[in-house]
Amino acid sequence: MLAVALGGLTGWAQDSGFHLNMNAGDHATAAQVGLPVYPGSTVWKDKDKGKDEGSGADIGFALGDFHLVVRVAPYVSGDSAEKILAFYRKPLSKYGEVLECNHGKPVGALTVTRSGLTCSDQKGGSAQINGSNTSDDHELRAGSPHQFRVVGIEDAKAGATRFSLIYLELPKDEKGKD
Repeated sequence: MLAVALGGLTGWAQDSGFHLNMNAGDHATAAQVGLPVYPGSTVWKDKDKGKDEGSGADIGFALGDFHLVVRVAPYVSGDSAEKILAFYRKPLSKYGEVLECNHGKPVGALTVTRSGLTCSDQKGGSAQINGSNTSDDHELRAGSPHQFRVVGIEDAKAGATRFSLIYLELPKDEKGKD
């Protein structure tokens, strides 16, 4: 039934000059995020919830000029958070200045990139990834306020550091700005 309704909506959208695209999945890869896999890391699986599958996400929605994409690839490593963040500085730099954030606050002299990216998501809010705020983590960001990548350290317990590679493409506001 949903497929028929969406098919009709897609047909209407195509006839009207609008294009509708949707996708949803429970995993994404580092390549889909646009970053390499940290050496020796493995995909983190949420065994606490009884699942033996990745705890990531690959969600996309586009209707006309409205675009929303969220890709999350979770990993775990035996290395420290500092080592993991140091590794990702160079690959992230191909997307612009790399901003380091800790609990939503900038670390170091760079507080906003030339493109306008800050440690706080859209107008002081925060994105929820797997039930936690990205601004509650230690992370690196690069890109623009509309399209950016995040390497976020989720937690470190018992010699294992969980981290996520995240790609976000957010809708522009009503004035067409990022």
